[in-house]
Amino acid sequence: MDSEREPVRVVIVDDEQLVRLALRLVIDGEPDLTVVAEAADGDAAITVVDEQRPDVVLMDIRMPGRDGLSTTRELLTRPAPPRVLMLTTFDSDDLVLGALRAGALGFVLKDTAPARILDAVRTVAAGNPVLSPAATARVIDAATGPQSAEARRSSRDAARQQLSALSERELETARAIADGLGNPEIAERLGISVATVKAHTGSLFAKLAVENRVQIALLVRDAEE
Repeated sequence: MDSEREPVRVVIVDDEQLVRLALRLVIDGEPDLTVVAEAADGDAAITVVDEQRPDVVLMDIRMPGRDGLSTTRELLTRPAPPRVLMLTTFDSDDLVLGALRAGALGFVLKDTAPARILDAVRTVAAGNPVLSPAATARVIDAATGPQSAEARRSSRDAARQQLSALSERELETARAIADGLGNPEIAERLGISVATVKAHTGSLFAKLAVENRVQIALLVRDAEE
């Protein structure tokens, strides 16, 4: 990051004081990042985010009172919402999936190495998704695991209805995003320019009423169930 740029402003939300302290020490040790506030629960998080207007919120999933999922949904209704990076453990995959659908930009495990957490904060601050490899498989399992036939059919039909508004090229772009490809790889697969890929992706955001590529990928997966 350019040294003349303002540091990325971060709010840490976790009910464990030691976790907040550890994250603050790691983040504040970087010249391009700064922790502007902490919160121990969802209600406090909403207050400090409204006051501080951070770039990124590191959000714990499970907290007393208002949990991370509810808090994320509330924050993402703001006119200029922060980027939300979820902190999770393996036993909270169901909530992570809900948070991603709500618009969180990614998630990392709490036991992730500090350097990777820093990379994740920077990536999310730039508007790009972060999916921890160790947890991604678990979330996919949660998304495709056993559920009632009626619930799965309902999710599939709703996703297909949304995707029906897309042109053929936009749909191909959405499927490539769901495959985890970046813009250059999508351009190569479809035989188009990166600028055209960006244009199609912008159309996807508008037509599907989504905020990021993670939500596009989830919609495609739902439609193909």
